[in-house]
Amino acid sequence: FDFSVMSYNILSQELLQDNAYLYRHCDPGVLPWDHRLPNLLAEIRQHDADILCLQEVQEDHYENQIKPALLTLGSYQCEYKKRTGSKPDGCAIVFKSSRLSLLSSNPVEFLRPGDALLDRDNVGLVLLLRAQRRGASSICVANTHLLYNPRRGDVKLAQLAILLAEISRLSRLPGGSTGPVVLCGDFNSTPLSPLYSFLTTGCLNYSGLKMGSVSGQESSPRGQRLLPCPIWSPSLGIDHRCQYRSEEEEDDAAAPAAEEASASSPTGSPCVRLKIGHTLNLQSTYQHLLPPDGRPEITTHHSRTALTVDYIMYTPVYFLKDTASCPDGRGLRLLDRLSLVGQAELEEVRGLPNHHHPSDHLPLLARFRLWR
Repeated sequence: FDFSVMSYNILSQELLQDNAYLYRHCDPGVLPWDHRLPNLLAEIRQHDADILCLQEVQEDHYENQIKPALLTLGSYQCEYKKRTGSKPDGCAIVFKSSRLSLLSSNPVEFLRPGDALLDRDNVGLVLLLRAQRRGASSICVANTHLLYNPRRGDVKLAQLAILLAEISRLSRLPGGSTGPVVLCGDFNSTPLSPLYSFLTTGCLNYSGLKMGSVSGQESSPRGQRLLPCPIWSPSLGIDHRCQYRSEEEEDDAAAPAAEEASASSPTGSPCVRLKIGHTLNLQSTYQHLLPPDGRPEITTHHSRTALTVDYIMYTPVYFLKDTASCPDGRGLRLLDRLSLVGQAELEEVRGLPNHHHPSDHLPLLARFRLWR
């Protein structure tokens, strides 16, 4: 079963207006929503993806314009989660109901009232889909937009832990094996960052790691405080493997694992682990460097930055086939992807947005083959 996935931060109009200084390089005529929306819909129509993961989707535009337009394009089914609080935007996952059926839709809120760390309004959305063919396995598709603040790597990692815990829960198959996963979004983190390494290697030793260095957004990080240990509170109910704790584990949450080193937190209190991990075996669909000279690929460009912060991650079939957790070979094979460009090419067209590209991000697009 071959299917395509697009991930796209479409730039909320309210956020554009609130941060107008980021778009001084643009022709003013390309910034109004009435100009950007037709280009956005044309881009979606051109690529014709089976699954769309959209970020910065403004709620009123979604309800009144984007969702109705997508319904007229084809047999799309739309799921949406607005950010908590007063923020105007959220995340959407849209899929072709002629090719995929919805088994479960699970909105994820990162805000935890009373938790000083998880006090931000970012959200995620996790769907469990099944191909419309006999005997097909399910696919877990997740979409998120993590906190922007480059100085708060602790918040980003805690938000990510919540999302990974939900993905782990939904992708777990009877018998304990793991089904295929596609994880999309704007992670506000670069390919050379510890957060990216955590996603793609499944492990992060954060001993001595500064909060401002977690995302790699700044060449001279301003957040100089070290990540605390543990990063998030045990009361969150998520362990260091980014999985939900059982009731038995909750009672024993403070007990150190035999293989983990003991340490002390900056306050001098006992700290049993300086590592976090996950077991999803994720890989990026992009290489993040352009041939032949190895220039960085760029996914977002405005007056202050040109970086890669957007990703489509997936569970490759060879990872799953070679692990004891999934001996029957369920997984995804990357068939092809939409090429990206570098900073020089974007500067030639006056950056983003411009007359042809309606957002300050470029869309990512990948096509996969689902095995089993």
